[in-house]
Amino acid sequence: MSGPLVVVGDALLDRDVTGTVNRVCPDAPVPVLDERTAVDRPGGAGLAALLAAAQDTEVALVTALADDACGARLAELLADAGVAVYPMKLPGATAEKIRLRAGGQTLLRLDRGGGPQPPGEPPEAVLEVLSQARAILVSDYGRGLVRQPTLRAALAEASAPVVWDPHPRGPAAVAGARLATPNLAELRQLTGDAGAGSALSTATRAGHELRRRWRVGAVAVTMGPDGAALCHAGSTPLVVPPPSIPDRVEDTCGAGDRFAATAALALGDGALVSEAVGAAVAAASAYVAAGGAAGLHREPAQPPAPAAARTAEDLVAAVRADGGTVVATGGCFDILHAGHVATLQAARRLGDCLVVCLNSDRSVRGLKGPERPVNPEADRVRLLTALDCVDAVMVFDEPTPHRVLARLRPDVWVKGGDYAGEDGGPELPEADLVHRWGGRVVTVPYLAGRSTTGTISAAHQRGLHLVKGAAV
Repeated sequence: MSGPLVVVGDALLDRDVTGTVNRVCPDAPVPVLDERTAVDRPGGAGLAALLAAAQDTEVALVTALADDACGARLAELLADAGVAVYPMKLPGATAEKIRLRAGGQTLLRLDRGGGPQPPGEPPEAVLEVLSQARAILVSDYGRGLVRQPTLRAALAEASAPVVWDPHPRGPAAVAGARLATPNLAELRQLTGDAGAGSALSTATRAGHELRRRWRVGAVAVTMGPDGAALCHAGSTPLVVPPPSIPDRVEDTCGAGDRFAATAALALGDGALVSEAVGAAVAAASAYVAAGGAAGLHREPAQPPAPAAARTAEDLVAAVRADGGTVVATGGCFDILHAGHVATLQAARRLGDCLVVCLNSDRSVRGLKGPERPVNPEADRVRLLTALDCVDAVMVFDEPTPHRVLARLRPDVWVKGGDYAGEDGGPELPEADLVHRWGGRVVTVPYLAGRSTTGTISAAHQRGLHLVKGAAV
């Protein structure tokens, strides 16, 4: 869908003053901060717009700015980030938040600017950009902008999907909004829910209550390291856990904005609400892992090497440095079954790490025919790496794993099946190669009656047809 993502909400100027603390003030028991750097960035709805623009999309921000130095600085920062600003007149002063930081910790926050200040009427340009929006994100920071009657009417009548990121001091979402995105603490305040129970039970109970009360399509409750719970029609919530939890969280400021902006963009592109929430959880988790708002001004890291090669080869190097034994096995692993798992578990017990050499989709088609693989290689990699017995996966495009084996040079090469080698059966085709560096070749037995071909045959006999990883 064409058109910009339009962010509507209260913007403010954030300033991070970072320094060092080496002494205590002589006239009060407080630390003395020696300033080293000061960085200005958009905050509130301005941060939501900034994060959305970083995703290489057209972004417009409808906000209220005062005619002061703080408002001018905020408009400058947004313009530099590629955000088109559609200002409404703000009486009083533009809000500013100053955080004093040392050693990765915030020592004090100083707020400037008045409390909630109602803006003037939106100019025609604001109403026009709302009518052209691909999606609308209302980023409410409780300062009065989204209470403006004309603006609320335009939001209620918008044809684009509306995502409402609420504030406990702000108004209800407009009826018919596609998604509301409170965090758990905000949800409790918005609903008055003080009931006991786990975070998930509270999110489910209060999320459904907010959805009914506000008459919105769905409520996604963000729960920090527990991901998000999506409350929609029906009583069972969809729980979306984060893909990973960082060992150390430096700064979570802006994680909710990243979540809401990503969800709005996905809905604007036609995604289902469940798909949008999944993408939002992944984006917010990556943002926090990268340092949050504190990481916005770091030098960009160099692009990493391809993940599979880096993981496998670095793992092998580390195991060898410790004097360990590297084990590898290979195959298509098209429809993962109990026989595969038994083989992989047996292989892992033979050494200190297990690398799976996986046939790519093209390689599988060449070996098995045009109807295979049933599951694409990305899904097969994900399933294999989810197993505790698999330490890394390397995908190869050739008919045989010879090239990837020559790179890995495993100490033990394992295959499942009835190869007998020295006992009189056929020699494994990779044996000569593995023996060149002194590696051993072993086989482990299959579980009787388990095979991908047998699984597909049984499905056909039952009247099922397997396509793209699904039975239809």
